[in-house]
Amino acid sequence: MPRKWGTQAVLIKSLLRIELLVLRAILDLKNQRDKLRQHQKRITVLTDRETAIARECLARDDRRRALLALRRKKYQETLLSKTDAQLEQLEHLTSQVEFSLVQKDVLFGLQQGTKVLQAINKEMGGIEAVEKLMGETEEARAYQEEISQMLAGQLSNQDEDEVENELERLRQETEAITLPNVPTAPPVMAVGEEEADTEEVEISAARTKTRTAVPAS
Repeated sequence: MPRKWGTQAVLIKSLLRIELLVLRAILDLKNQRDKLRQHQKRITVLTDRETAIARECLARDDRRRALLALRRKKYQETLLSKTDAQLEQLEHLTSQVEFSLVQKDVLFGLQQGTKVLQAINKEMGGIEAVEKLMGETEEARAYQEEISQMLAGQLSNQDEDEVENELERLRQETEAITLPNVPTAPPVMAVGEEEADTEEVEISAARTKTRTAVPAS
């Protein structure tokens, strides 16, 4: 009997240890998920501002900086799409019970995704760095050149094509806003102007009639 109870005690301890490990794994996964979401929100704020900067640059006919802002945005969006896939996988796994065999790989992937987003923030900075894309100072120009060199080779040909297409779309939208509408109806004259023009036409017609009349013999 003592031996039997001793075996059961060991088994219970093992089960409790496994349960504790599972709970820790779930907590780690949720923490990584939350960190990933926080970084995604920060970068979304940056990409929205980069689009606005591209519009502003196009409005003043600065195509170079507009393109730089959109290429910077595209690079960040490409990395975000990768972390989105990891988040979807995480949401699925945290709702399951039997995930102990894969949780280590998933956790590692999430950690890598978080590191990628942290690297984006470190390399490109926050909203203050985004505003440098509009700057004219020596520091701002140096930053613009640094970002341009950093992005070289980071985007695929398809990404570059999509950037060019977005640039063209923003250019057309900007022109539609800044150019005045072409009038489709003739201008409407004021009442005083219309009466004056009518009187002038009548006087001119009377003069013409007088010149062409034949004198009586």
